Amino acid sequence: MKTRTWMTMVLAIVVSMLAPRAARAQMPNAYGPPIGVEAARKVAAAAIAEGKKNGWTVAAAVVDTNGDLVFFERIDHTQVGSTIVAQEKARTSARFKRPTKVFEDAVVGGRNVILSLPGATPIEGGIPLLVDGKIIGAIGVSGATSQQDGVCAQAAADTLGKAPPAPAAKPVAAPPKK
Repeated sequence: MKTRTWMTMVLAIVVSMLAPRAARAQMPNAYGPPIGVEAARKVAAAAIAEGKKNGWTVAAAVVDTNGDLVFFERIDHTQVGSTIVAQEKARTSARFKRPTKVFEDAVVGGRNVILSLPGATPIEGGIPLLVDGKIIGAIGVSGATSQQDGVCAQAAADTLGKAPPAPAAKPVAAPPKK
């Protein structure tokens, strides 16, 4: 009986040591209503604009909270493989509730166990999309270096929730004097 308890304790220690740090970095945000096509188009356009501004040929994929494709766009002459990679980065980010850079950093840090997570793409460029603190989907960008993809994805994510300022209220006129 003591051997079994000892083995269970050792197994628990080993599992806790192998648990990916990325799992502990999960965003606490709840899922919200999924992103719509028009919002997805706006987000992807921002990523594409950032790529063009910097001379990077990139592809941008926007997925909903389930990781299903809502909108996709790519700059002409972007490498064909980036079409799939952008979608996988977005799916990873939506399904695991964290930027894909967390996974990349874990692998670079020697946490190769990340590579065995089903559906995880450990390459920077995927970012959850937040509105009112809730995840509504994710953007994935691919085609440049992973760091450049991350810059484009962040530019896209930053477009959400930035509504134009409300017009100033008109001052109430004093009633006419009699």
